[in-house]
Amino acid sequence: MANISLHDTSQATLAGAVAAFAAVGEVVATWRRRARERRELANLDHRTLRDLGISPTDVQFEADKPFWRG
Repeated sequence: MANISLHDTSQATLAGAVAAFAAVGEVVATWRRRARERRELANLDHRTLRDLGISPTDVQFEADKPFWRG
């Protein structure tokens, strides 16, 4: 007769769920960071952009990207 332990299976399922939740949290954190960085970039003045060697066109292109696109 087979000895089946539901306890081990439930721990594995819980560990998988926690790992999946953590992965989703990392993705959301990345999206929030991208959105914030793009807003900050869009708010830089022309002098700062020139000092950084970034054109206003490049800034507009980056700022117009959706947060989920890298």
